[in-house]
Amino acid sequence: MYKKIEEVSSISFDKFHNEILPAGKPLVMRGLVNDWPMVKAGKAGAQEFCNYLKRFDRGYDINTAYGPPSIKGRFFYNADMSGLNFRAGQAKLSTSLDYLLEHADDNPPPALAIQSVKIPHYIPGVEIENRLSLLGEVEPRIWIGGRGIVAAHYDPSENIACCLAGRRRFTLFPPEQVANLYVGPFESTPAGAAISMVNFDQPDYEKYPKFKQAEEAALFTELEPGDAIFIPYLWWHHVRSLESVNALMNYWWGGIDNQPVDPRNALFHAMLAVKNMPQHHRDAWHTMFEHYVFEANGDIGEHLPEKRRGILGTMLPDAIKTFGNNLAKMLTKP
Repeated sequence: MYKKIEEVSSISFDKFHNEILPAGKPLVMRGLVNDWPMVKAGKAGAQEFCNYLKRFDRGYDINTAYGPPSIKGRFFYNADMSGLNFRAGQAKLSTSLDYLLEHADDNPPPALAIQSVKIPHYIPGVEIENRLSLLGEVEPRIWIGGRGIVAAHYDPSENIACCLAGRRRFTLFPPEQVANLYVGPFESTPAGAAISMVNFDQPDYEKYPKFKQAEEAALFTELEPGDAIFIPYLWWHHVRSLESVNALMNYWWGGIDNQPVDPRNALFHAMLAVKNMPQHHRDAWHTMFEHYVFEANGDIGEHLPEKRRGILGTMLPDAIKTFGNNLAKMLTKP
């Protein structure tokens, strides 16, 4: 049985930012957004929730994923991984909400997911009536769908997700479990992020034996409307929507958009440049990365004058830009 994520019934702005965020551990915040009008509509039922959202619909096309009943809500690859088991497109918000309501009693229903909709642009006004006091100016996104499964994946950002309607079950794994989650390809993904290939409903322990170790480290929770969860940077999370109409509003911050360089690019380039070297060369580069990137031996530039440290010290934005441009030229050389 997975361990439960720590829970609180109330939390202050200062406690969250000064204690919870630096600790980098997940947290469930029960009833955090109970006072939101949207949550009150969600608690009143699927029809009331859909009616509430339709008030703000401007008729824009929004990103939508659709799959047949046979996939049982699991948005994933097709059988030979040559493609996906669903199709992605665009649809009107109100049309999609009506579709969910129309198929609410189907068993199993077709899979429908309205994904990562930027609220201020597509349904403006929702963010004004439903404000999260725990954060500053962070753009909210909304996710809506029927009963469905999002495979375990990670986000390169901090994340607070608020349950608006229906119930959602989260299963989380710390970043160090990456080796035990059997991650799929980076080049082709269901929704942009690389995902675990393990079917959590029926784990194939013969094919994925180390997943048992991941399960030992797993944490879980189930959110009701009004509850919220903090998912720390790079934590893996598997999400299951449990009712015919489910909705979640989330906030991403402190991620790659706040970094001068996307660390994923460094990871991908290192995989290309180092992974296939002879083992003794890889061992040597492992030492280099430990020293220069992760500073395993302390401050790497302290022996140099501060103005002469360059990349070994803290670089100003202009210097970062210049160095980045030079690096880009080196990377594009044949």
